[in-house]
Amino acid sequence: MKVLANDGISKSGIKALEKGGFEVITTKVAQEQVANFINTNDVKVLLVRSATKVRKDIIDACPGLKIIGRGGVGMDNIDVAYAREKGLHVINTPASSSESVAELVFAHLFTGVRFLHDANRNMPLEGDTNFDGLKKAYANGIELRGKTLGIIGFGRIGQAVAKMALGLGMKVIAADKYVNEAVIRVDFYNGQFINVEIVTESLDDVIKHSDFITLHVPAQDGYVIDKAEFQLMKENVGIVNCARGGVINEVALIEALDEGKVLFAGLDVFEKEPTPEIQILMHPKISLTPHIGAATEEAQDRIGTELAEQIISLLKNN
Repeated sequence: MKVLANDGISKSGIKALEKGGFEVITTKVAQEQVANFINTNDVKVLLVRSATKVRKDIIDACPGLKIIGRGGVGMDNIDVAYAREKGLHVINTPASSSESVAELVFAHLFTGVRFLHDANRNMPLEGDTNFDGLKKAYANGIELRGKTLGIIGFGRIGQAVAKMALGLGMKVIAADKYVNEAVIRVDFYNGQFINVEIVTESLDDVIKHSDFITLHVPAQDGYVIDKAEFQLMKENVGIVNCARGGVINEVALIEALDEGKVLFAGLDVFEKEPTPEIQILMHPKISLTPHIGAATEEAQDRIGTELAEQIISLLKNN
């Protein structure tokens, strides 16, 4: 049986699938050619990440397809309900990238509180002529330890962020429509651990009381953070979005940054991907990455092997 990994798959994933008797095709097929390629090559499993869209047209055009797999968490590029109605299995890997995304959140937080994003832009330009000026400009850093981190969306990734925050000595508060409470186990290198129980609060309370805010919610209609939410926030709040573009109103974000309400923002995702607004890209108070939350070697290995295990279980063991 053939598997088309159209947006790529790790070597460990390929090895696991081949060991399970599958032929893995990693040719990148253009979006408009995907259905034709699947039918011509009798592909049974289509694996995607965020680039390839699997809408009704592909599902209807490919009666031989048995599984659609998403390497990662969000499945907004797949018509999931329709595919399942048509009898297809739709799978993803919700646990595999949590740690990687959480570490990127803290990369943005550390960057923001020590102005690394701006310093890294200006040091090559002025470091030899205005060293003391830059030193003064970036002299008002703040520590994360002892501050309150508000986590909006308290699923696997939100809880992975909570573990790191607790390890740093931060207070963690969280909001989630579907999670009332969670026990966060913080593991240490020597086998010791602590358990911390966190009871979720209302969105407004989390927004009001946080020194830093990070979002871990799926794509949805409407903004989670809009003008009204920015007005509720503390002065000099830092905000990070490594979830989905479109959950923060970017126009309102820029206003809040320019007014000094928000100290900095860290963005891995954008309303208009893959062509983010130039005002966002050029803003001196925004730390930027190009949607790389799950892009670590470890996460990609876990994604590949987890997809392989699910595929083998569905098609070989039934």
